[in-house]
Amino acid sequence: MDGFRIPLGSWVATGVDWIKTNLDGFLDAVSFVVTFFVDGLTSLLLLPYFFVLIAAAALIAWIVRSWQLAIGTIISFALIVAMGLWVPAMQTLALVLVAAIVAVLIAVPLGIWSARNATVRAVLKPILDFMQTMPAFVYLIPAIVFFSIGVVPGLVATVIFALPPGVRLTELGIRGVDSETVEAGQAFGAKPGQILRGIQLPLAMPTILAGINQVIMLALSMAVIAGMAGADGLGKMVVEAISTVNIAKGVEAGLGVVLIAVFLDRVTAALGTLGQNPSSLLAMLRSRRARRRSAAVAEASDSGDVDRTPVAEKELQNA
Repeated sequence: MDGFRIPLGSWVATGVDWIKTNLDGFLDAVSFVVTFFVDGLTSLLLLPYFFVLIAAAALIAWIVRSWQLAIGTIISFALIVAMGLWVPAMQTLALVLVAAIVAVLIAVPLGIWSARNATVRAVLKPILDFMQTMPAFVYLIPAIVFFSIGVVPGLVATVIFALPPGVRLTELGIRGVDSETVEAGQAFGAKPGQILRGIQLPLAMPTILAGINQVIMLALSMAVIAGMAGADGLGKMVVEAISTVNIAKGVEAGLGVVLIAVFLDRVTAALGTLGQNPSSLLAMLRSRRARRRSAAVAEASDSGDVDRTPVAEKELQNA
C-alpha cells in the first residue's frame, strides 16, 4: 500500500495544460474583456476629483440607509485620502465591483435553476461545497497559468471564491416562498415564468440581496490574494508590506480595505429594506409627501370641498 498513490494532482495539471494549449484564443479574449472593464472602471472612479466621488458615495449612503452612514462615509473616505491611499483604494473597489457583478450574473440564474430543478440542485451542491472549502490560494495556481500575472487571475479567483453564497441564498430564497402563494398564482392560470417574475423573485428578494451582500464581502476579502497575483490595489500593498515587514504600510492598507468593506456592507445590506429606515433620504421624502397630503386633505375637509365618503377617504390615503 505504501507504493500505491492516485496521481490526482498530475491529472488536473494535465487538464490545465490541455486547456492552456487548446483554448488559448478564448483565454486571451477573457483576459482582454476583464482588463478592459477593470481598467475602465478604475479610470472612471479616478476621473473626478476625490471630493466629488466622496460626496456621491455619501449621498448613496444617505439615500439607502441613513444620514449617520453618510457622515461615516465622508469620514472614512477622507481618512483614505489622508493616508494617501485613494488610487489603490479605487483600484481595489473597481476589482471588487467587477468581480461581484460577474459573480452575481452567474450565481442568481444558477440559484433560480437549482431551486426549480432537483437534478441541478443535486449536481451543484457538491460543486459549491468544493468551491467553498478549497483554500482560496489554490485558485490562483491555474488562474496564473491561464492568464499570467496581473489583474485577470486575481479577478477569476475572486469570482470563483465569492460565487457559492450567491447561488445558495438565491436558491434558498426561491424555495422559501410560501407554496400556497405559488399555488394561488397557478390557480389563476399564471405560467411558470410569470410566477417566477411576479411572485417568487419579489418575495425572495431580501434573501437574494443578502446573498449579493455576501458575494461582495467575499470578493473584498480576496483583495490581498488578488494582490499576490499582481492585481494593483490595496491587496498588493499588503503583500508588499508583508514581504518587507513594513508594519506601517500594512496597517494603513489593511485599514483601507476595512473602510471600503464597511461602506459596501452597509449599503448593500440596506438595499433589502430600501426606504424603511426613518433616517434615510427616501423615508424622509416619503414622510414629507405624506404630511403634505394630510395637510391638503385636512384643509379641503375644513373648507367642505372634499368628499368624506369612505371610498373617497381611502382613495386620498392611497394617493
